[in-house]
Amino acid sequence: MTKTLFDHYTPADDFAAGTWVGRALVPGAGGGPAVVVVDGGELVDISRMAATTAALFELDDPVGFVRSAVRQGVRLGTVEAVLRNSDVAVRDPARPWLLSPVDCQAIKAAGVTFAASMVERVVEEQAKGDPAAADAIRQALADRIGADLGSIKPGSETASALKAALVERGLWSQYLEVGIGPDAEIFTKAQPLSSVGFGADIGVHPASTWNNPEPEIVLVVSSKGRIVGATLGNDVNLRDVEGRSALLLSKAKDNNGSTAIGPLVRLFDERFTLDEIRTTDVALRVEGTDGFVLDGLSSMNRISRDPADLVAQTVSVHHQYPDGFCLFLGTMFAPTQERAGGGGGFTHKLDDVVVIRSRHLGALVNRVRHTDEVTPWIFGVRALMANLAARGLSGPAVTPTL
Repeated sequence: MTKTLFDHYTPADDFAAGTWVGRALVPGAGGGPAVVVVDGGELVDISRMAATTAALFELDDPVGFVRSAVRQGVRLGTVEAVLRNSDVAVRDPARPWLLSPVDCQAIKAAGVTFAASMVERVVEEQAKGDPAAADAIRQALADRIGADLGSIKPGSETASALKAALVERGLWSQYLEVGIGPDAEIFTKAQPLSSVGFGADIGVHPASTWNNPEPEIVLVVSSKGRIVGATLGNDVNLRDVEGRSALLLSKAKDNNGSTAIGPLVRLFDERFTLDEIRTTDVALRVEGTDGFVLDGLSSMNRISRDPADLVAQTVSVHHQYPDGFCLFLGTMFAPTQERAGGGGGFTHKLDDVVVIRSRHLGALVNRVRHTDEVTPWIFGVRALMANLAARGLSGPAVTPTL
């Protein structure tokens, strides 16, 4: 019997103790995207109190709001039932399914925040997008750099000295600049409302022959720069495209289904804080229909920049996000395990199942398709505003009545 995406799902180890917020599509007349929270293993629609997660995350006390609002919400069914129905391959369109848990927020990403992936970005650059050249370049860099880049604090005197030495040897790279220099790489990963959630197809461009998943922690941040919670993300990446030129970053990163977020946002509360994020592991598993299996682990305690610093470099008096934003924190995982032959290392094949898991955040599970086969993105900001207005939900988050 063919496994569904739910068969790859495992909840957070302390799921019952968490404060969880997400979005679900409620079908039928008068339906649409709904803000949902978890209560006793059930998903509860609280859209009458908070029409968007962007509005909810702006509140001074989103945790207290959720705990009050849940009593007046509409129960949609068990979390398990909605997760099962979220697999696009077996979905019943007459029943609710999960969406990405963010809506109006900007979707940003930090790049080159782990030493291991930093070296792989340099490999891509030196290979000019040719995967067959990667192995030789990787070994040459290891022989010539001769430094533990993971032990170097970005922007430090040690980093400056290493930069000078590498420049003298002709080895400096734009990726090393953002990896160990004072300024982080922060880029726009995708447009508001374009990310996909648990169970959706994720897309790689059919012209790409060298690509990979990027399992990451995603922080959810208010317009004031307050980090309100975290979830999981897949920053799907076309290595050959970015390797040809860093100016093709948008083509490599922002495509149909190239941004997966979910399954739910876990709000920071008395049991769960940013310190748990700083020390957690993010596991990756890729299972192909060809029998190929890839496992990887990204340890957040090896990140080169603190998550709070990355947020501070994203929002400031110089750059605002009035609807808040979510921020991918980067990954140390850049797979080099051989799959297709010819020295190219790993690349996706159609129908790969990608599982990204953290013990604090559960599991995000998606299936790989080509970008022209993924469900087109047609529900944008204008459609959302029209839908909410038709349902009488266009106002800001309101305090639940006692």
